[in-house]
Amino acid sequence: MHIFKDIYDYRELLKTNVKKDIRGKYKGSFLGILWSFINPLLQVVVYWIVFPYLMRKGAGGDNYLVYLITGLIPWTFFLTTVSSGTTSIKANAGIIKKVYFPREILMISQVVSGLVNFFISCIIIIVFCFAFGFGISIHILMLPVIALIQSILILGIILILGSLNAYVQDLEYIVSFLLTMGMYATPVVYDLSLLDGAGVLGKIIRMNPLTIIVMSYRDIFMYHVWPPMKQLGAVFILALVILVIGYMVFKKLEKGFAEEL
Repeated sequence: MHIFKDIYDYRELLKTNVKKDIRGKYKGSFLGILWSFINPLLQVVVYWIVFPYLMRKGAGGDNYLVYLITGLIPWTFFLTTVSSGTTSIKANAGIIKKVYFPREILMISQVVSGLVNFFISCIIIIVFCFAFGFGISIHILMLPVIALIQSILILGIILILGSLNAYVQDLEYIVSFLLTMGMYATPVVYDLSLLDGAGVLGKIIRMNPLTIIVMSYRDIFMYHVWPPMKQLGAVFILALVILVIGYMVFKKLEKGFAEEL
């Protein structure tokens, strides 16, 4: 319970960090926060052009654009937050050496700011769903639940990676490579049906927690059904386990941050 008291005591610092992460990301740019909409749209356009035939077929023909955007925006939330969280300790070396505060606030602020950007980007998903005749249904009520599970998973991951990156300088480059590979281990730009008959590889990708999360978003936005609760519950338990392990690793390593940075 000590961690919750620390977060509450330093809640103003957390708010400041979240605002800084959101505003600072596009500071000095002409369009500012509008880039939260433009960036995912540009990515969607690129993949829609690069995978015009194979992916459309695998994702159900004319619905590919909506299929793509309902997978790419949740994946972008994961990608950007894990990337920034991995380098967060090193990026804040100056303040870590000078001022005491709960270091985990740096990680929490990364997740919260990423979550805010994700919810802003969800407006794009809703617009596309209406534009292509999908609309929305009561199943969208599961959006904050799925996003919370994804956020817990991300927080656990970056607590581990961020603390290790303070000691292992090359880790952030390894993480960048793994995230690139991870996109293709998650059905972001292709349909799971393409893996029918893929044997062990198909089973591994289907068991990927991010596969379950991404497909859950598609269930509520695109297919208008409730996500598979058992699978989503299993991901939630896994996320909690990773969070506990991540916090333990973080508290073990944070004692040496000032010396290593």
